[in-house]
Parts: sequence; C-alpha cells; structure tokens
Amino acid sequence: MAVAPALAVSGAALGGAVVRAPRPTGGGGERRRPSPSLLSFGRAGPFAPGGGAAVGGSRRRGAVRAAAASGKVVVPEGENDGLTSSADSASAQFPSDELEVPDITEDQMESSETMIGALEADAEALNREVLRSALQDGPRTVPPPGDGQKIFQIDSMLNGYKYHLEYRYSLYRRIRSDIDEHEGGLEAFSRSYEKFGFNRSAEGVTYREWAPGAHSAALVGDFNNWDPNADRMSKNDFGVWEVFLPNNADGSSPIPHGSRVKVRMDTPSGIKDSIPAWIKYSVQAPGAIPYDGIYYDPPEEVKHVFKHPQPKRPKSLRIYETHVGMSSPEPKINTYANFRDDVLPRIKKLGYNAVQIMAIQEHSYYGSFGYHVTNFFAPSSRFGTPEDLKSLIDRAHELGLLVLMDVVHSHASSNTLDGLNGFDGTDTHYFHSGPRGHHWMWDSRLFNYGHWEVLRFLLSNARWWLEEYKFDGFRFDGVTSMMYTHHGLQVAFTGNFNEYFGFATDVDAVVYLMLMNDLVHGLYPEAVTIGEDVSGMPTFALPVQDGGVGFDYRLHMAVADKWIELMKQSDESWKMADIVHTLTNRRWLEKCVTYSESHDQALVGDKTIAFWLMDKDMYDFMALDRPSTPTIDRGIALHKMIRLITMGLGGEGYLNFMGNEFGHPEWIDFPRGPQRLPSGKFIPGNNNSYDKCRRRFDLGDADYLRYHGMQEFDRAMQHVEEKYGFMTDEHQYISRKHEEDKVIVFEKGDLVFVFNFHCNNSYFDYRVGCRRSGVYKVVLDSDAGLFGGFGRIHHTAEHFTDGSHDNRPHSFSVYTPSRTCVVYAPADTITPEESSEESK
Repeated sequence: MAVAPALAVSGAALGGAVVRAPRPTGGGGERRRPSPSLLSFGRAGPFAPGGGAAVGGSRRRGAVRAAAASGKVVVPEGENDGLTSSADSASAQFPSDELEVPDITEDQMESSETMIGALEADAEALNREVLRSALQDGPRTVPPPGDGQKIFQIDSMLNGYKYHLEYRYSLYRRIRSDIDEHEGGLEAFSRSYEKFGFNRSAEGVTYREWAPGAHSAALVGDFNNWDPNADRMSKNDFGVWEVFLPNNADGSSPIPHGSRVKVRMDTPSGIKDSIPAWIKYSVQAPGAIPYDGIYYDPPEEVKHVFKHPQPKRPKSLRIYETHVGMSSPEPKINTYANFRDDVLPRIKKLGYNAVQIMAIQEHSYYGSFGYHVTNFFAPSSRFGTPEDLKSLIDRAHELGLLVLMDVVHSHASSNTLDGLNGFDGTDTHYFHSGPRGHHWMWDSRLFNYGHWEVLRFLLSNARWWLEEYKFDGFRFDGVTSMMYTHHGLQVAFTGNFNEYFGFATDVDAVVYLMLMNDLVHGLYPEAVTIGEDVSGMPTFALPVQDGGVGFDYRLHMAVADKWIELMKQSDESWKMADIVHTLTNRRWLEKCVTYSESHDQALVGDKTIAFWLMDKDMYDFMALDRPSTPTIDRGIALHKMIRLITMGLGGEGYLNFMGNEFGHPEWIDFPRGPQRLPSGKFIPGNNNSYDKCRRRFDLGDADYLRYHGMQEFDRAMQHVEEKYGFMTDEHQYISRKHEEDKVIVFEKGDLVFVFNFHCNNSYFDYRVGCRRSGVYKVVLDSDAGLFGGFGRIHHTAEHFTDGSHDNRPHSFSVYTPSRTCVVYAPADTITPEESSEESK
C-alpha cells in the first residue's frame, strides 16, 4: 500500500508549528468611485437568457457515468490471496428470499423482525439524538472518531482486507487529529469561508486567496477602475495572498454590492485575471462569454430571512429530482422564483417528501447539466439571485419538503478564465498534475484530495451550502470517479473485494468522503448524504465511527441499468427471478435510494422508459377521445408496474426525475450550437433552441390525456408509501417468483404486493401468501380506471385468509389480471374515507 503524501497546513508540513502571516495594514489610498453595478443588468430576473459558450475547452458531460467495457480491469490482489468471487460474497448481501420458513408462531415472527429492525436503527437513532442534544446544549462540534472496527463484525469477509481498511481509517484519524491540532477542529476548519474570499468587518473588507504559484497578485474591479496598482496583495509563507480595504470616509463599504471583481496575478503561465476561487456570486454579462465575479453583500433589507424550520429527516425518503432552469413548460430558462411558486406545490401534491435540485453551483456551460462547476460557492445566476434561492428553500421547508443539493466535488470545469483550472498559473493548484488530474471522458479537472487546502476548500464548500442556504443534505455526484484511479471507466465491477480495496483505490478521496460525512452528520444530525456510486463498494453507507465511508444512502444505479436492458427485450422473455435479484442485491445495513430512471435516461441520445415502451405512438394516441393502441396499453401498464416494483423492493429511498412520473414524451436537449471536437469530429447543434429543454407538466395535468392517469398512479403510489412506510419496514419477504405465470408476490410490512407481468394470462382465485391473518382489501391498483387501466378489479371486495401457502402461515385468493400490480392491506388499516376513495 502506497503511503499517502504528507499533508500541509496552508503550505506548512504537518507536525510543525503553524505560522500565521501578520495581517497587512490597509492600503490602496482613497477609494475611487466605482463603475455602475453589474447587478443593475438584471434586477427583474436572470442576467443572461442563454448559457455561455464553453471556455477553456469545457464540454457537456456525457450521460455515461461509469461505462462498462467488454473486458474488466485487472486489479492487483489485496493482502488476502485467493479471495472472493461475486458468488462467494453472497454472505455480505441481503438474506436470500429463498429461505424456507419453519413452522413458527406469528408472535415469534413479529418478535424476531422487531429485534432485527431495532438492531439496524438503534445506533443511527441514538447517535442522531445525542448529537441533537449536544447541539442544543452548547457550541457545535464534530464528535471524535470511533475505533473503526464494527465493519468487521457486520461483514466478516472484510477481515481479509483489514490492512487496507485499517490503513484507511488510520489516515482518517491522523487528518482529524491534525485538523484538531492546527485548525481548531473540523468545525472551525469547515468555516474557512469566513477567512478566505471576501469578508466584511466593521473596519472594511479583507480578501484572501490561496495561490502559491503566483508571483504577484492584485485585487481589481469596478471599485478601483481595474487598476492593478491600487490594491496590491501581500503573500505569506504558505502561499496565501491578502489585502485589506478600509471603509470609505463615510463608513460605506470600499467595494459596493454588485461590483465586478477579479484577482489579477502574474503567474508561471503569464498574467491572468481570474474570478476569486471563493466567490459567492458570479454572472455572465449580456454578450460576454466568460463570467464575472460579483462582490455580493446586499443591504439588510434585501437579505432573505428564513422563516420556517427545516423538516426532520423522514424515515422513507421519496425524492423528486429537478433542474430549475428546465422546470417550465415553456421553452425558456426558468427562475428560482417561478420554481418556488409553481413547481414546489406540485411536488408536494404528488406526495414526495424531498426535492433534489441539480445545477445549483455556478457553471458557465449550461449544457453541462450543472456538472462542470466553475464557481463552487456561487449559486447559478441564470435562475436568479442568492436571495431568490433562499426564498425557494424556505418555501420548500414551509411545505414540509427536504431540499437536497446535487453537489459536485468529484471534478471541476476545465475552464481557465472563469473556473479553478490553472488558477495560479500551475497545473497542480487544487488538482493532480498530468493525466491523473484530467478526466478524459468528461474533459474536466480532478481534485487532489490529499492536499490540505483542497480539503479546506471542499469541506468548507459543503458547510457553506448547509449553513448559508439551509439545504438539508446532498446527493454527491460522480463518487465512483473519485474513489478509484480508473474512475470506474472501462471496468466491470463483479463484487470481488479486490476491486474495492486494492491499488486502484484512491484512499485520499475515500478519506475526504469520510471527513465530509463526519462533518455533515456531526454538525447537522438531520442532514442526508447520498452517494452516486456504481461500484458497490462495501462499507460505503456505514457510519464513519464504525469504519465506513459514512453515507446515509447509496444510489442503487444497477436498477435503472437493468430496466433499460429489459426495455430492449420483449417482456415475454423477462425473468422474474432476475428482476427480483437486481432489486434486492444490496448490502445488509447499507441503505439505498432506488430509481427506475433518472435524468441520465432523459438526455438526448438516450430514452426514457416511457419512450422505450411506446415510442412514436405517444405523439398520436395519448388523447382519451381517440382509440388507444396495443403499444400504448402495454406501455402504460408496464410503466406503472416498473415504478411500483422498484419502489417496493429496490431500496429504502426512491427517486424520480421530474416529468417521468407521467411518462414525459420529450427528451432533454440543451440549447447548443455546432461543435468540432479536438478529435476533429463535428457535432451539429440545435440552433440554440430551448424547445426540448423544458418539462411539459401541462400534459400530466390534462385529464383528457392518458398521461394524467400515469401521473395519478404515481401520486397514489407516493401516498400509499407515506401511510404505510413500506420502503423502510423491517419485514420483507418474497414468497413467489413464478417464471411460467410471470407473477411476483412479496410482503413489505403488512402489505402484500402482487405483480402479474404476463402479457396475456389473467388468473382467477390465485392464492398468495401473507404473514398476518384476517381480511385484506385493495389499497392500490394499477388497473383502476383513474390510472388509465381497464378497471378489472373490484376494490370493495374483501379477501379472507385461509390456510398456509408458499411457505407463508396464511394466504388469500385474488384475481390478478395480466400486466397489473395490486397492493393489498389488512382491512383494519383502511379508513372508511380511504375505502370510499379506492372504490371509485
């Protein structure tokens, strides 16, 4: 195992005394009258109607996150020779649904399941309660590290990789200790935005920037007529540049709110003007290509004051994935304000309890979907001001919705004029040098997570969004790319532990993720962290104190891949066991957010599930006043079934990309002009059109279209989960996976789910097993007329249990029509109002 490089505190080697540079005295003489504020360009809305062209070679990020190749990468073996194949690692997965059920009493079964559920939940609940109490009683601090040993109790197979995992944990503990010693702890370290960038005091404005490669630096902007000699900066021994600007004679700020600002540096690659790395706001002036940094310090009467408390973390997470810019039915860039007023109430009505927002961090290229970040601390100005974003989040909290940010710490835009790339004129500032610092597929720069100042920057960035904007957590993008030096490209992960704990693992990156999760959960116990990892690394979603990486959830990305694979086949050939295995193949005690499709499948060049199923028929046969087609009937039926079985078996959380709930008929195509790649390949543009960069919510709302029935089914599905909490119920049992009948039956809590995937066969008096005796009634039926079905099931019917079946202690008979899914609940859990509503 290679030893991690020595870290540095602001450039000083660890272990030595930390020397603070003396604070320079104010200089620069009398302040000049500033030029007009750039904020005056767009008081009524976003500054630029369109996204700027790529700067410095930035390109749209491809939809493929971790491409599987024809072969797999040979990963060096770990310390345990001859260790596991994917089949050998089955003990680390969920218990098999094929287990025989002995003749035990219901009380024994309930007691056993309750105990298992308690074991899963007690540590998490206790830790959150202790942290919450600590925050109420005194200053916020991140709890000290644990011993990191519990992961070996959870999965004994990890003992074969104990050297790697203990080295990882020892590095994490060492950095935590060094931060405590030299920075005053993780809590203080993560508030470095109070030292770096622009900070206002009663005496004036201090600006600091880490740029060790620069030979000289000066702050320039509208406020000093861009004079590089007016406000020259001094550099300390650790590469930090600083300048203090005293207040004007009348006590006003030396830099007016809304002024354009940049830092001019003489660097090894020449003189360059850069947007400050810690800038809080940046805009693209009309007609310009690179963005301008903006000094953002609005008057108190303009600042948004949060009025509503942040919601508690729900047990079952139901996420509505969104993009503010394309959230309008009209072909335009939407605003934070419109999203707040029009989209948030829709999300609430649909029954979701969390909204995940993409493309918040500023990105100069709109077509990157927000993944080529240029300014990490600045919210995208295309959609409005920082105060507008705060108002959006406050309104979401009023509605009881968590707001999760799709944050990008896996890479950065390769732009040099308005991004971090080459900031101080070197190739190594914030990033690895050479090929390791460049992502060849995404054309972006890759952070050096082993550098002290990178840790400061990224940890402070996570803290900033939680503290300043009151986000309730994060979905971390591209985590697989972070954790492996091969970035998950051209690698087929098979489940062999050597693939996770070998020389291809970027231990520095994994330790950064541990520190980040430590920080977030320590200071904000209710916050949620979700990691986008396709590899399935063991310990990914286990607490840091126990030796895990610390995420609350892993995105269960294999599920969407499986559905797209099945879309290319006739549903007559689908294997029930294969579907169930993919949905349930996840590690014990490591929670997952599942989804049948996300924004990736909606991008131009790919297809959504609805488009795979119905194709061009969607354009001509979705109106209720004209006959349907077999293609439409099949597509609508399977669309509903796929979504419900994914939610039912796929994980402890569920995600849907906006519009997909009703089978949005259009793909996503960002406005773009023609491009010629460095390889010489020509890519035609779309005349910078916004026509396919929007969401046609009007289609789902139109009760004369079949889209409406699909939307209503999704809404009913969310509300059933809200009432019964079946995603996180500790009881799950799959009693039937019948290949000939094409039937899947499973229990979640007290609910019984019955899926009939057969294209033709409907079954009368079909017996299904259950754990609880009594009377069952329908609580959700995909075949209901309201949901675009044929109404073949009587919702008022009562189903009485009678005898055992499929190794279950009780059972009842149902009618299961072809291509339907029905959920049954004990009658005593259904209110008269719900029963009346369901019978319609």
